[in-house]
Amino acid sequence: MRPVLSVVAAVRTTDTLGPFAGTIEPRYKSDLGFRIFGRMVARFVDVGAVVTKDQELAALDPAVQTLAVRSAEATVANAQAQFVNAQAEEGRQRDLAQRNITPPAQFELIQRNRETAEANLTRARASLRKARDLLSFTQLKADFDGVVTGRYAEPGQVVNAGQKIVTIARPEIREAVIAVPNELADALSHANAFTMTVDLDHVVAMKAAAVRSIDPTADPTTRTRSVFLTLDDPPAAFRLGITIAVTLTRPVSPRIDLPATALLDKDGKSFIWLVDPAKSTLAPHVALHEVTVLSRDEDTVTVTAGTGAAELPDGARVVIAGAHSLTPGQAVKGTP
Repeated sequence: MRPVLSVVAAVRTTDTLGPFAGTIEPRYKSDLGFRIFGRMVARFVDVGAVVTKDQELAALDPAVQTLAVRSAEATVANAQAQFVNAQAEEGRQRDLAQRNITPPAQFELIQRNRETAEANLTRARASLRKARDLLSFTQLKADFDGVVTGRYAEPGQVVNAGQKIVTIARPEIREAVIAVPNELADALSHANAFTMTVDLDHVVAMKAAAVRSIDPTADPTTRTRSVFLTLDDPPAAFRLGITIAVTLTRPVSPRIDLPATALLDKDGKSFIWLVDPAKSTLAPHVALHEVTVLSRDEDTVTVTAGTGAAELPDGARVVIAGAHSLTPGQAVKGTP
């Protein structure tokens, strides 16, 4: 009687991938910066600050823009005075022109002077509005209610127009962002085939609603692609920036995983040894059973499960050591 090692075959109908590390990120966020060049003199918020719409976040030195506004105001006042004078002159000369005292050519010149003064006033007012806009650009304000998630400049620093100063995120809409291998990212495009469990710790967990999007390009360093998972009503524990682990589960056809040592390849076919239970006083014996191999690697082999001729039934006891030295019907003994 030959001693053997055996295991009981257990059927599985799902394939679990992961866990993959990720973070909770906001779906909507904005990088805010000044529209003009200048020296930043103040920053009123830091990372984690809750801000409201139109709240001032940072400020530039407004000295140059303030002088520009005063100059534009003076230009408007001068243009306004010239226009009033030209308008009054046109009114006086109109009566004289109607009585043929003022020549028509001279009156036309006076009209053109009034039109020129009016145009100069319009241009001066536009310049004043532009100067005031530039002055308002020295204040960086929030576009919406949110949370500051990043800061990138300090007071005293000279910043360029458009340079990122702070990042504001909308905390009410959060999602999970994970990095997965490139080949798995393609499979994840079929979102309905996966159940995604986001584990924050052993107590708090939830399921992701769907795959919102997949980064089309892989990270050049890690060769992974970012996958963005929509979260359905996440609990408060899923705060922005927190680290998570995501496990992906997809349904598969019934299959059984066995140690690679259980497989016997013979004549181009794959077999395993099944241990039949003892009958009456006879000892257990082994029988050769052909199987269909779905996948294999260095340590594990996966075969089909079911009731077909080439499928392994659930609960069968399979020999995992000594497969190359057994014969059909041979009596065996051993431990699971």
